Amino acid sequence: MHPLADRFLDFLYPATCHLCEIPLTHGSHLCSTCAEDMHFIEAPFCTRCGESYDGAISSEFICPNCHQLHLHFEFALAALHSDGGARQLVHDFKYMRQIQLATELAQLAQRATHDTRFTPYLEHGIIVPVPLHWMRQKKRRFNQAEEIGKKLSPLIDVPWMKILKRRRNTETQTRFSRKKRLENLNDAFAVRAGGRKKIAGKPVILLDDVFTTGSTANECAEVLMRAGAERVAVLTVLRG
Repeated sequence: MHPLADRFLDFLYPATCHLCEIPLTHGSHLCSTCAEDMHFIEAPFCTRCGESYDGAISSEFICPNCHQLHLHFEFALAALHSDGGARQLVHDFKYMRQIQLATELAQLAQRATHDTRFTPYLEHGIIVPVPLHWMRQKKRRFNQAEEIGKKLSPLIDVPWMKILKRRRNTETQTRFSRKKRLENLNDAFAVRAGGRKKIAGKPVILLDDVFTTGSTANECAEVLMRAGAERVAVLTVLRG
């Protein structure tokens, strides 16, 4: 949106920080203080799944859980731990239809792309949001990963594309074990018509709002790799 339009909207509908409610300007919904107070992911963390660990670990490592898994993505990294204001932002965005928060969530996700492993992805990659099944998207009225992707794309100068589709309306993953999650997602995703040409030989940033066990990300990454992607990295706002 143009800066003048932002100022006009600020005049008509004075903006406030979504978390602390102090007045803001220029179309923002998160103040700098609340943003900096969030629990950002910092080393040490697993170089595959991004799970952070306490203690003095000075070298790169792969966590015990990842040693037992066959992962189709190169690495996964989130910007924030899923707690406090960060969790509230994602919850309100996703379930309370506060779609305007996509801008702030994209700005937070951008912090994770400062990791040097994202360099080849930023140079000639594409962003692919994790899809929702059409029935779930109709009920929610939007796909949270797509909305974040639209805002993230100009921030990191990487195009976003709807490459994946969800073929089955799978059950919610919340109560499932890791094994059951993988079974639940089997054959749930596919590449859209014409998608193979768009990702052939390209590094793909697979984007979602939250990374928990990584089951969804791994299934999507496998589909993308089989379709010809050069490599896949997973980027999320939160690490559950």
